[in-house]
Amino acid sequence: MSHQPAIGGGESEFASKSSLYAEFLAEREEILRHKWIESEKAGHDIGFERALIDWTRNHRARWRQERRDGRQAS
Repeated sequence: MSHQPAIGGGESEFASKSSLYAEFLAEREEILRHKWIESEKAGHDIGFERALIDWTRNHRARWRQERRDGRQAS
């Protein structure tokens, strides 16, 4: 028997309004974009895990700072 709550209307709605979830989705989108760019350069699909590791090591800190700076300027 699983102790995980099923995602029903309430939890699903909360997730769609959650700023943390929105950040997760934005970050995932950037990783997928990075995966596409690096795969094009390599001439083959580099895979999500490799893209994730490379993006996290080389781009994540700057991307987060730019998002913070953009929110503060608004």
